[in-house]
Amino acid sequence: MPTPPENRELSPYTGWTRAHWEAAADRLLLDVRPFASPGRGLVDLPGPRPSWSGARSDGLEGWARTFLLAALRVAGAHGEDPHGHLDRYAEGLAAGTATPGREDRESWPPMAGTRQAIVESASIALGLRLTRPWLWDRLDDRTRRQVADWLLPALGPSPVDNNWWLFGLTVAGFLQDAGIDTDRAAATIDRSLARVEDWYLGDGWYSDGDNRAFDHYNAWALHFYPVLHAHLAGDRELLDRYGPRLRAHLDAYVHLFDTNGAPVPYGRSLIYRFAAAAAPWLGTLTGHTPLTPGATRRLASGTLRYFLDRGATDERGLLGLGWHGPHPPLVQEYSGPGSPYWASKGFLGLLLPAGHPAWTDPEEALPAEREDTVRAFAPAGLLVQTTAADGLVRLHNHGSNHVGSTTGGPDDPGYARHAYSTRTGPTTGTAPADNHFALLVDGKATTRGPAVPAGTGPDRAASLHHPLPGVRVLSATLVHGHAELRAHLVLGAPEGTPVRQTGWAVTPDGPHAQLHPVHGYRPEAAELPTGETLQGPGSRTLALHGTTHGPASLFVALASLTAEPDPAPVSELANVRVTGPHTITVTWQNGTTAHLALEAPDSEDQ
Repeated sequence: MPTPPENRELSPYTGWTRAHWEAAADRLLLDVRPFASPGRGLVDLPGPRPSWSGARSDGLEGWARTFLLAALRVAGAHGEDPHGHLDRYAEGLAAGTATPGREDRESWPPMAGTRQAIVESASIALGLRLTRPWLWDRLDDRTRRQVADWLLPALGPSPVDNNWWLFGLTVAGFLQDAGIDTDRAAATIDRSLARVEDWYLGDGWYSDGDNRAFDHYNAWALHFYPVLHAHLAGDRELLDRYGPRLRAHLDAYVHLFDTNGAPVPYGRSLIYRFAAAAAPWLGTLTGHTPLTPGATRRLASGTLRYFLDRGATDERGLLGLGWHGPHPPLVQEYSGPGSPYWASKGFLGLLLPAGHPAWTDPEEALPAEREDTVRAFAPAGLLVQTTAADGLVRLHNHGSNHVGSTTGGPDDPGYARHAYSTRTGPTTGTAPADNHFALLVDGKATTRGPAVPAGTGPDRAASLHHPLPGVRVLSATLVHGHAELRAHLVLGAPEGTPVRQTGWAVTPDGPHAQLHPVHGYRPEAAELPTGETLQGPGSRTLALHGTTHGPASLFVALASLTAEPDPAPVSELANVRVTGPHTITVTWQNGTTAHLALEAPDSEDQ
């Protein structure tokens, strides 16, 4: 398909307009058509391996997630469908639900036998809700009954105690609208929202379950489903509850996007890529956003272009399992070839009318390109640092953990690093961990495990972790401009225990990284080969080494990451003095002074 011409007058930052979004949606949908089953009940996309749910579930996933894209495309055009997208999915609905569970080329797996089907039911129900006048209302009675029968099991309690509760909510919202089992649907909505309420911690942040998993699921699930349900249901009470939370989240979330369009790659399910744009669009759609219409489109178009311009689709036009191109270490075991199409959520903006200011106002600059920013997200224990000169975003992690993090278990590269950025790492596999502080036991680096937040401030964040039985490490990051002070107080380690601090994992064409010893480390920095990251091959990571020297050992370093040409040595950006056993004073290059006190916890349990 031809690409519409850029419009740099309307969109000075990205050149893209609504026509580009429509063309991108059509292209993605047309390119998956060759992989549909004969009756169009499944979309079996090629991939390196099936998900842990199996090939048939993957075929349903490919169908459901591309159907959501088709629904957003057609609903946004008020039913106009020149490519006949919905006709194909109408055939698939009939074929897939005729005999669920049968081992043939069309049948969908039942939810009772395939847990992943519950996830996909949400995309299917949402697509049906959005396109009801043009699809559901035109189906024959038999097909509607088949589809409803297949969807109804999603009204039961969630088998996974995290954002999965919202899949039942989404199915219930459609069934309620369609007049099917409305009492049970209403009960499911109430039960689902009540469970998710337990995880709201304030300032727009939810944990993804009974844990400290703070990541992009906040934007493309935990806010997405409740707010969109309230909007579609016209439920003012619910929207008044969840809309302000979305606004608060977006006030922080907008700082996680690079000027090149990249969201910070942290957390899991990063193969969903431009689904990260769903929440900003949702804020504009519902009127709950701190962003202007022009800034919303600049963010969303920049994100979509970032991935499409960097190989997110292969030579067949298919979204692959990776970040730019394929990157196997990034892929969770639950993900299969159809999984990346949850990126369809990023097309939510198509629901806005063509005459909406989000499409007609000129693009406006993002925070990362207007001024240097330091923001602490206290509930999540995160600290964001952006610099306008290069548009880079750095996220310092002092409180977000993977759902399954355990002390002594393997670290999840998406959660356990002390820092992430829009243009580096993380390292994976057997490569040394980037942005990591470890004790070296028999030459092997300890893991971080769950990090317990130990406070945030306007320019800092701190956390505590237990790398070994009886050993605690209190860590803090203090930032200014593109400089970072990284401090660690090691408590309870045997004297003479080796330690290692690593820096940013940069690829040959990436930004410039520095790591400078201040206190406790040997004077020289080593350079470690750290292999391929989601940014590309050949990364290298600086490392500092030292040894503990008593029951409480302090280690301090300066780090920096910048895309500015010929940066000054990071040692010139700050004057650092260790003024006591656990206290540090920093005078930044502009003359401002900051003090950091690492207070040792009183209890071994902390």
